[in-house]
Formats: sequence, structure tokens, C-alpha cells
Amino acid sequence: MRTEDPSLPLDETPTHFVRREVRGAGIGVGVADKPEGLSAIHSPGCAASIWRRHPLPSFQAWLDGLDPKILPSGRMTLPADTVHTAVLDLCDRDGTPAGAMRDHLVDDIAALATLFAELMGSALLKLRLERVATNSCTKFHIDAITGRLICTYRGTGTQYGILTEGDVPRRIFTVPTGSPIILRGTLWPQSPPAGVMHRSPPIEGTGETRLVLILDPVQDLENGEQTHNSHQAKGKALQ
Repeated sequence: MRTEDPSLPLDETPTHFVRREVRGAGIGVGVADKPEGLSAIHSPGCAASIWRRHPLPSFQAWLDGLDPKILPSGRMTLPADTVHTAVLDLCDRDGTPAGAMRDHLVDDIAALATLFAELMGSALLKLRLERVATNSCTKFHIDAITGRLICTYRGTGTQYGILTEGDVPRRIFTVPTGSPIILRGTLWPQSPPAGVMHRSPPIEGTGETRLVLILDPVQDLENGEQTHNSHQAKGKALQ
């Protein structure tokens, strides 16, 4: 696992924090080649963590070749251990063709949900699986939540950067397709506050349709509060 300075491209980053804070905000970005590396989000000064991985070429070709109208989409709040069934139902409803590649997608989404739920200490999740073909949320921002996982399965990935001056980051980086990123929100309980901003990439007019998974933790209904822990998640998502 590497904890990195987001002012450097992913393929040029060092193996340590070059700097952890800018203007009192944590700006570290942890980049790992294994899923347990996403736990860097709990490290002091780390505002985002990325599991950099390479989708199977056959899977990516299958997903990219689907008619956008039959990509699964939906929004729901549900226990993490029911995500597999729920996403499978979305695929059936939207006409996503059955087979090994659809199984791969569903299994991966369910595994990411398990991993994220464990990292955030939340049995309940808000799940959004979206088809995006317009300029959706292209203004750089930090979400008013504790934390969020975003994984772009098809199309251009989420973009991020740090705000050092002005209204937008001076340098913009794009998360690789198929690589999940966890971002701290403004309600993250530890200090310093997050200094890494993100946005959806501007794609309107390009003909591109993205498929994006977004997961948010839901407050524990029994305890009445969101808990966090720093143990490494045991969920295993597909490569």
C-alpha cells in the first residue's frame, strides 16, 4: 500500500506522504494494489484511498459493448449482505444479459459493498448504480457525509484534486476505470478535515455512457450513530 501526494500522477507517486496537510486540511491519497489497502482512509491526513486494479479485458469489452439502455441502474438502502440479490434483480429488470460476465459484475459490486460496510462499521448502505451520459455533478466538491465509495465500471472515472487556491484544483487526476475510491466527507469525525475534492468528469456531447457505483454508509439504527473502525476489511472483490 502506498500513501501518496495527489499532486503527482498515479504512475509517478512516491511510497510515502510527501505532505499531509495544506491549509489545515488532510490531502493524502492512499493508493494500493490490494483491497485491504483501502483501509488507509483511516490514516491521519489521508482524505482518500484508491484500490488501483485492472479489469479483465473480456469483462470490460462485454460491459463497454452493451446498449446503455440495458445497463443495470437503481437506488436503494439495504443491508450490505443483501446487495448481491438486489443488484441481480436490477439486472433482470433492466435486461442485462445473463452469463459469466454479468455474474462477474454482480459479484464484484456485492464484494465492494461488504468491504466498504466493514471499513465504515455500517451494516446498512445507500447504494446507487447509475447510467450517466450527461455532465452530472461536474463542480468540484466534498460530500456532506462521513465517507463514500465510488467505482466507475464503464467510462471515465471520477476526477479529484486538492484545492490550494482559487475555486478549483490546479491539477486534476482521474481514477482508473474499475478502480474503487473511498473519499472522506465533511462529516468524517476525525481531524484534520478532508482537503481532497472530486467531481464527475464532463462527458456531455461525447456519446459516452458511464456506469457508476456509489456507496454511502447509513447510521446504525440500533445505536443511533455511525461508527468507524480501522481494521482491514476482509471482503474480497474480483480483479
